[in-house]
Amino acid sequence: MVIGGSGHIGTYLIPRLVGVGHEVVNVSRGQREPYSPHGAWQQVTTVTADREAEEAAGTFGRRIAGLDADVVIDLICFTEQSARALADALSGRVRHFLHCGTVWVHGPSAQVPTTEDAKREPFGDYGVQKAAIEAFLLDRAQRDGFPATIIHPGHITGPGWVPVNPAGNVDPGVFQALAEGAEVTLPNLGMETVQHVHADDVARLFMDAMAGRSAAVGESFHSVATTALTLRGYAEAVAGWFGKPARLAYLPWERWRETVSEHDARVTYDHIAHSPHCSMAKAERMLGHRPRHTSLEAIREAVEWLVRAGTIKP
Repeated sequence: MVIGGSGHIGTYLIPRLVGVGHEVVNVSRGQREPYSPHGAWQQVTTVTADREAEEAAGTFGRRIAGLDADVVIDLICFTEQSARALADALSGRVRHFLHCGTVWVHGPSAQVPTTEDAKREPFGDYGVQKAAIEAFLLDRAQRDGFPATIIHPGHITGPGWVPVNPAGNVDPGVFQALAEGAEVTLPNLGMETVQHVHADDVARLFMDAMAGRSAAVGESFHSVATTALTLRGYAEAVAGWFGKPARLAYLPWERWRETVSEHDARVTYDHIAHSPHCSMAKAERMLGHRPRHTSLEAIREAVEWLVRAGTIKP
C-alpha cells in the first residue's frame, strides 16, 4: 500500500512495484493524476481518502489497517501525531513500514557530506516535524520491533514540475533568463548548495529498502544525488544547455531579498540556510543502492520538459 502514491515519488514507485509483481493499493485524495502515464496504473487499486478529515475523526489508521497490506509506504505524513496514530493502528499488522522523511531533518551542516548519524538540529516547522517523526519511528523500531524504515529525499525533481532553480526557489523565470542569456542575480556569492534527486531514484531506494528489509528496518537513509551543486555552478550549467554564457551578479542577502517576491525570498532562504550536502554512502553500503542520476542529469530532464511544455521559451 502506498499512501499518497499519485505524486512525485509515486509516479515512479507504483509502476516499479507492479513491475516486480506486487499487488498495489494507492490511497489518495483522487485529485491528481500521475505526472507520467504508465500502463501499470491499470493494475492498481485506488482507495480515495481524505487523510486530514479521517485523522480528525480518528478513523484513518483503522481504515488503513483494515486493508491488510504486508508493506505500507507513507509518502504524505507531516506530523508526529499523524505518525503515532498510524503506527499504533498498524503495530503487529505489517511486515514493513516505510516513511518518507526529508534531508531537512538536518540543520546547517557542520561537516560535509552530512551523514545520517549527524546530530539533528532542524529548523522550520517542516524539518522539526519530520525529525520528530523519525525519532518516534526509530524509537518504536528499537523498543517494540515496529518495522520502520525512513527515506530522506533532497530536492525531488523530474519531468512534470519546476525544480528548485539556481536562485534557490521555484520561479521558472530564472530558467527563462538563463536560456535568454539575461543577467541573473544570486544571493551572497552564489556558493550555497542545493542537492536534487530524481524522483525515480527515490522510488528505487524505497524498492531497495523493501528488498533489503532485514538491513533497512530501524534505519534512516538519505536519498539525494551523490553530489551537491553550488548556486553559481548550477546557473552556469543551465545557461550552457541553451548555448549561452551565464551572466551572473551577486547581492548580499538583505538586498537580494528585496529584488524578489516575499514568497520567493522565503523559499530561497529555506534552501540556502540549509545548503544541504548529504552523503549516500550508507544506502550504498547497506542496501547496494546508488542513484542513477547526477543532480544536473535529473534537473536537465525537468528543464527539457519545461521547454516542451512552453514554460521555458529558448
